[in-house]
Amino acid sequence: MHSARAQLRRAGRPPGAAPRLKRSGISPRWHTAFEPLRRRIVVIALVLLLLVAGAIVAVLIRYNNRPQGELDTNLKGISYGSVATDTTAAARPKKRKGRYHLVDDKRCWLNFGGDPQRSLSRPNIDIGKPLRHFWVTGLGSYIEYPPAYCDGILYINTFGGRTVALNSHNGHRIWQHFGGRKPSTPAIAGTRLIVTSTDGTVTAYNRFTGRRLWQLRIAAKVESSPVAIGRVVYFGATDGRVFAVYVRTGRIRWAYDTGGRINSSPSISGNRLFITTYAGSIFCLRVGDGHKIWSNYLKRDALRYDSFYASPSTDGHRLFTISRSGKIYALLTSNGHVIWTAHVGGYGYTTPAIARGRVFIGGFDGILRAFRPSNGKVIWQRYVGGRILGGAFVAGNLVFFSTLERKTYALRTSDGKVVWKLNIGKYSPGIVTERHYFFTLNGIVMAWHGRRSPQILALRRAKRLHAAQKSAKRRVTTAPKG
Repeated sequence: MHSARAQLRRAGRPPGAAPRLKRSGISPRWHTAFEPLRRRIVVIALVLLLLVAGAIVAVLIRYNNRPQGELDTNLKGISYGSVATDTTAAARPKKRKGRYHLVDDKRCWLNFGGDPQRSLSRPNIDIGKPLRHFWVTGLGSYIEYPPAYCDGILYINTFGGRTVALNSHNGHRIWQHFGGRKPSTPAIAGTRLIVTSTDGTVTAYNRFTGRRLWQLRIAAKVESSPVAIGRVVYFGATDGRVFAVYVRTGRIRWAYDTGGRINSSPSISGNRLFITTYAGSIFCLRVGDGHKIWSNYLKRDALRYDSFYASPSTDGHRLFTISRSGKIYALLTSNGHVIWTAHVGGYGYTTPAIARGRVFIGGFDGILRAFRPSNGKVIWQRYVGGRILGGAFVAGNLVFFSTLERKTYALRTSDGKVVWKLNIGKYSPGIVTERHYFFTLNGIVMAWHGRRSPQILALRRAKRLHAAQKSAKRRVTTAPKG
């Protein structure tokens, strides 16, 4: 008994205590050896956590940095071509039969969008559904943007770097030039044609002969489709600058640095120019001197600003555009205040078309939507099962668009019903004149008569007249004698 108690005391347990269970696991000696390593791992984890947090903060600060923009008076990276500059006004040649198509179209399609507002519409030109094509010309390279048009001549840029002038009557080439890739539409400015390129060149040609008149070189890509108002042409560059250049000489009138990459094309209404940027900003500049009237940075969510590739379009009171994230914005042109927003599924790259009290916008979700301009209410939407990348255009009561799945559609503007379809296409489908449709689909250009084109109506009248004359002769020959 005494020996048992002595053993308990030696074991460190009082008499009557329960037997101590045998401990399993790591020995205290191993704990002591592991402690420095554990502390080192904790320190490394904390350092990594701080680095990740710092990187996130840096990205957010950089992403949320909002350049306010300023006039660029240094004009760095600007040079002028070595070609002889002809500053005299190019004479409009007299039309000779067989050289140009003798047309009486009252309205030209002077730039991407058809007008300085980039409305992409001719609601007053109603030549009906496309009936049949009467010529097709292949250009050997994708055509992302529709042509410009005036006086029976089409002007087209291609991915392969060609600028081509085609006779609208038969598709024959009048002249062509090669250069850098051109994802844009040329701008017609009187007798001159202004062409931008991703090699940084901006070139003016005599649009009737193709003679190069001047060339401006910028140390950045120029994907922006130019627009000319009076004596000045306007465009943006990927270095974030908007340029105003004299049409006659190619000299810069003013330049404005937005601080954000520009792939879009400026729209103009009155004395105001509007441009969107990859930095999520929209700038409104005074046309005459580049003075900033207002700017607005638009947020994708609580932490990130949006990014714009699509060009803005305007009805004079409101400005419409879509971000790459698929968010649609409508702003007041007077102060840049956002009046409504909406969403499309997937990415958004289409310049909105404006006509007949509707704004037409497509998205990568394969749906073309018609919005009410005042409040953004969806009037109708039509799913066609393909991704819509290029802007639609309106002709009369029809809205045309293409999908990346190489189909082109015509929908009724009133209710979105599909009334015509063509199994070819990809980007922005084309334009309409008072006589024809001109479609730029993949690498080809197609000219189509509409069901109510003047030529078709004249042909129908001639057939009716011929039938009436034939019927009259038949009545005379079969009349009873006597």
